[in-house]
Parts: sequence; C-alpha cells; structure tokens
Amino acid sequence: MRRLLTLLSVTLLAVGGAPVAHAQVTPWFAQLVGRATQVISVVGVGGSKAKMDVYQRTARGWQPVAAGIPAWIGANGMAPQTHDGEMKTPMGVFTLDFAFGTAPNPGGGLPYVQVGPNHWWDGDMKSPTYNTMQVCEKSKCPFDTDPASGTENLNIPQYVHAVVMGVNKARVPGNGGAFFLHATDGGPTAGCVAIDDSTLVDIIRWLRPGALIAIAQ
Repeated sequence: MRRLLTLLSVTLLAVGGAPVAHAQVTPWFAQLVGRATQVISVVGVGGSKAKMDVYQRTARGWQPVAAGIPAWIGANGMAPQTHDGEMKTPMGVFTLDFAFGTAPNPGGGLPYVQVGPNHWWDGDMKSPTYNTMQVCEKSKCPFDTDPASGTENLNIPQYVHAVVMGVNKARVPGNGGAFFLHATDGGPTAGCVAIDDSTLVDIIRWLRPGALIAIAQ
C-alpha cells in the first residue's frame, strides 16, 4: 500500500495535482463516511469545475494522499437531488461499487468489467433494469437503447476507465443514473465526475472495497 500511495502522489504531481505531507487532518466529510478508510473528495469551485482530493484513514487519523486534482462535473453544476436529463452532478456521499472500461483491467481492489459494443447502462425509465449495466446486442436488448431514453453505450473514449458511483441505488425511475468517475474529454459532463485518465488509473489501482466518494459545493 505504501508503494501505491507513493506512486499515486508522484503521478498527481505530473498532471497538476499537488502531493501533500502526510499530516493528520479533519476533512469536511469526516462525520459523514462512517468507518470508511478511503474517500475521494470532490468540491465544486464554480460552474462545471471542481477540485478533487484523495484521503486515506490510518491509525493516526485521516491522511491526505493527494490534493488539488482538477475535475470536471456536470455542465449545470451540482444538485442535492438529481433527475434524469438535468446535467447536474449529485451531492452527497456515495459508494464506489466497481470499475469498468474499454481498456483492460489496470489492477486494484475493485471488481472490473472490460466493456465493448454490447455493454450498456440502462437509462430507460420504463425498464426493470433501469440504472444498471447490461450486456446485449442492440437489436435484442429488452430496453430502449436510443440515447434519448437516457441509455448509454459504454464503448466510448470517456470510458477508457471509469468507476461506478452508487447514486440512486434504489433505482427510482427519474432520479438519475449512469453516474461515474471517468476519464475527461476536456469539458463538462452530463453529471459525472471526470479527471485525467492517467490519474484515474492510479486511483483505480489504489481503491479497495468500501471506498467512498464525497461530493459537495
């Protein structure tokens, strides 16, 4: 783990994030994350931009792993409760359930799915599998695959690597779905959080089950 944290800090320096001393701090989310030991903090800095900080909890308390990673959020900013089509990033504390991508598994502690043309995120609000990953040929999918329905084909450049955020896990139709931490294309997202892919790969390698992402304005 020490080697991974060192590599992460070095990489973040290369892409604009600032490695920080391993001093104990009390981050803003400390009372919101239960017994979690890994937390990614995303705080809006205005418009569709945010700052990401990475934290590890040790026997000495919360330790910053890296700070100041530039991130993109929804084109329309953030909201406490999101809805399909709003182009806003949800605020709150969410699980990081599994990783996926068009690229092979880079390693790490989370389950990883390598996706291709037949992988979808079901955004059809009338579908019983709304807000889940599904695998099917387009002509045989039991849900609406038209992008207007909210369904996404996952075989796109922004999903070279991604981590699923556990937003709307109850799968309430209309309360939003397909929220990921994914590679940036250099601009705002439809509600996800996006960062440089090389930094994301290092984070994926560092993540373990139980990690959380905390998002606030």
